[in-house]
Parts: sequence; C-alpha cells; structure tokens
Amino acid sequence: MTRRDPAFMAVRADPRPLVVVGDALLDVDLVGSASRLTPDAPVPVVEDIERRERPGGAALAAVIAAAAGRREVVLVAPIDSDEGADRLRALLAGRVRLIEIPATGGTAVKQRVRVGDHSVARLDSGAPVAALGELPAEAAAAIGNAAAVLVADYGRGTTADPAVRAALTAARGPVVWDPHPRGADPVPSARLVTPNGAEAARVAAAAGVDAEGSGLAAVGTRAESLIRHWRVGAVAVTLGSRGALLSYGSGAPMVVPAVTVTGGDPCGAGDSFAAAAALALADGAVTGEAVAAAVAFASAFVARGGASAWDAAEPAEPDVVPEPGADAVISRVRAAGGTVVATGGCFDLLHPGHVATLRAARGLGDCLIVCINSDDSVRRLKGPSRPLVTATDRARVLEALEFVDAVVVFGEDTPAEVLDRLRPDVWAKGGDYAGADLPEAEVLRGWGGQAVVLPYLDGHSTTALVERSQV
Repeated sequence: MTRRDPAFMAVRADPRPLVVVGDALLDVDLVGSASRLTPDAPVPVVEDIERRERPGGAALAAVIAAAAGRREVVLVAPIDSDEGADRLRALLAGRVRLIEIPATGGTAVKQRVRVGDHSVARLDSGAPVAALGELPAEAAAAIGNAAAVLVADYGRGTTADPAVRAALTAARGPVVWDPHPRGADPVPSARLVTPNGAEAARVAAAAGVDAEGSGLAAVGTRAESLIRHWRVGAVAVTLGSRGALLSYGSGAPMVVPAVTVTGGDPCGAGDSFAAAAALALADGAVTGEAVAAAVAFASAFVARGGASAWDAAEPAEPDVVPEPGADAVISRVRAAGGTVVATGGCFDLLHPGHVATLRAARGLGDCLIVCINSDDSVRRLKGPSRPLVTATDRARVLEALEFVDAVVVFGEDTPAEVLDRLRPDVWAKGGDYAGADLPEAEVLRGWGGQAVVLPYLDGHSTTALVERSQV
C-alpha cells in the first residue's frame, strides 16, 4: 500500500481524521561499531555511537499512518511533563495532531544498542504503567467522530482506563485494535484485532484453547477462539514473513501471503500493518481488503528500513510497472550464447490463445521477454473502456507463467522503442498476422533479429470475450 494505491488517493468526501489511541513511547537507536570485546566479559565494546530518536509505540503508528495516507491523523495518548515527553512532542510536531491525556510515571524510553544492522542490547526506562489523569473532552470527541480508530496498545495502562474504554466503545467508526501481552482486552465493538502469532497463542492458551504448533490449522483455531473470547468482529493474526491469517470466527479463514523481503528492519512492522488496515477501513474498504492492503504495506515498510527509516521520504512510484529482471535475464542468456525471444501485446485478459502463443514463443529460444502496453497505451489503442486489468496485475499474471522469464511495460503505441533497447534475436507474434509483414520486422533487421509469426489458437481474443460477456 503506497500513496498511489486507490485507498490512499483521496479522502472520498469524508474529511474525518484517523484517530490513534494508545501508549506513546520514545525510541532511541544508539548505533555504533564494534571490533573488540571487553577484557572483563565476553561482550562487545560499542564505539563511535550515533544517537537516533524516533516516535515509538502509538506515536510510531500515528506518524506511519500520517505519512502513508492523505487523511489527518490525531494521536490521543498519555503524555508526562519530563524531558522525554518534550523530545517526543518535537518529533510529532507537523506530522500528527496530538491530544494529550495528562499522565505521570515518566515517558517510556526504549533504547536499542545496535552494531550495524544488529541489536546487541535494549535499555528501557519509565514506569511500566502510567497513571492517567482525566480524559479531555476533546479526546473523547475525536474518538467518537473519527473515520476509524487505531488502538496501539503497548501495555502501559491506556487501554484499561475506564474513560478511554467508554470512548472507544462509543466510537462510530471502525476500530482496529493492536493488542499487547500486558494490555487490556479489546472492546467488543472492535472491527478488527491484529495480534501477532505469539500474542494469539498466549491469549488462546489462557482461554483454554489447546492448539499445538505453528501451522495454519493451529493459527486458524486460535483466531476463532479469540473472536469468541473477545467478542470482536474479526482477528488477523500477523505471521511475519508468512503474511497474515484473517478469521471471522467461522468458515475458512483468509490467508494473505507476504511479499518476500530481503534484509530490512522488522521493527515497527506490526505498527505499519495496523496503521494500513485502519486507513483502509477509514476509506471504506471491507475487512478482507484492509488486511490484504496491510500485508503489502508492512512488507514495503520493512523493505524500506522499518522503523529506523520512519522519517525517510517514500520512494516515488514509477508510472508503469518496473521491469523485473529483463536486463539481467538477457545478459545471462547472451553470456551463455543463447537466443533471446520477445513477444508483445496488451494481454488484457489472459486466455488460451495467449498461453499457446507464449508457450510456443518460449520454445524458440532460451528466454522469453513479454512486452506489454501500459494502461494509457491500451486506452489509446482499444478505447476508454480498456484495459480491463491494470498493467501491474497483467504483469503479475504473466510473470507467474513458467515459460515467461520477464515482463516489460512500455508506454508507446508500438513496441519499437523497447525493442531497440532490448534487441531480442527473435520477435514472435500470434498467427493473426500470418502473411503480413510485421510492423516490428524493420526494427528487428537493424541488429539482425528476426520477426516471426506463430500458429494462432483460433476463436480466442480478449475483444471476443468481452463481447460475449455483454450479450
């Protein structure tokens, strides 16, 4: 989920904010280098330390939501009057609107000592539980009128406060509850609760549910038991690199796999998941759509560096789908003396004719690069009602075929420019061009390539499929 996703493109005529309620922390990374151990114990000596501060807990969830969406984000949290609270206010300024609940007990500060990308110790300070004052009327009103409410519980007592719970119960928008082992149970009106696997197992065991193992069957059983135990609408158990399992308490659960992420920092992944789900619900998504969007967003968040990169500018998304490995595939095949084959088209609805052509094209060489028209290009060629499927999704479907090695999206009306860059040895098209000189043939001759026509599976075309569906 990014700024360009439909759920985040606009606030759909609903100007109400997303309200985040929970425990605000101050997170500090002490990042240094280590090349030796201390003489008195086998522990590293960390030197050249750089201090990096960021919002933590509910405050991190709030700034993630504010950066991801176009909706105002309001943070309702207990705030003390110490130095840590002052630093936290400064980090939040200009990003979210803060409504403070008067509190004592000190600001919770969590310091990670890190060597490179690895944590070697964590130092926590602040009282385990904050003492809350009276809930401001402004806070209760914000919770009640929110487009959605995200409860980010970090076990410091906010969610156990009677006034806070009353306000959450009365909230008119959907409530997403990210629980904590030391926190209070979600209010029964919560639309979605998002425990991780360990949290779900702990609560289920305490409720007397015997579900051994970490397989999907055990996770699903625990999720169903949590819905009954908490009396909430749905539970999405987050499973790290495995994605998330969504249960409504009966029937088959929905499992949303995560995109594989290499490297990254998983710190804050749960906050990013819950924030994305709450934003999607605020914008009108159903629960399943919100969980799917949250899994995608959390994967991207981890890949960008996780909580450590909380204030980094989000990379701009290209107007067309990136070219996943086309240049690398071509280089590998040419280094081995192989033949590069390319084909192209809109591939709006993948049908048996496409599959037959693609399979045959792959048989002509050692790799197949599929060049597809961008959405704007398809509209110019086929009319304003096309494409039926976006370039992103068309590319994903094609890449899933075992005989397709890479997909390239081009924005022009013809593939001439992309062909001049890729320079395949063979350009293959379906047999509906039989007997005619292919438009790309002259381009291929420029580097000694060959344009060919393949047998076409008659009776299959996207246009024919659309026409039949409208009868």
